[in-house]
Amino acid sequence: MLGLTQVWTALREQTSLRSIHDADDLNQVCALANTLADTVGENEDHPLYSLYEIALDLIEQWEDKHVSIPTAPPREVLRHLLETNNLKQKDLIDIASPTLVSDILGDRREISKRLAKSLAERFRVDIAAFI
Repeated sequence: MLGLTQVWTALREQTSLRSIHDADDLNQVCALANTLADTVGENEDHPLYSLYEIALDLIEQWEDKHVSIPTAPPREVLRHLLETNNLKQKDLIDIASPTLVSDILGDRREISKRLAKSLAERFRVDIAAFI
């Protein structure tokens, strides 16, 4: 077991991988998952893919217990998620222009199916929240 203890200690030092107990832990595991996503991509044969899956599972478990999506119109769900995640409209530039997000939040435009899919992926929620 001594060898396993040394390997686990080294892995934790490099990755900060552990159970998520608070927002700081969540941020560390999310950063790890993002780094692994950039490295692994969709390659399930990559040696780090299972570590990526573990990080995603930890995040999902945390969100299932701590993140609630209100039953509300899609624009209000978007507003809630922006506020909860301390994001501004410009932080979604990779998904939609700030003008489009502003129009959605101002009830001047609807969320398209394409945008709903992108938002669901971005916030890791069911697409139904945006439709």
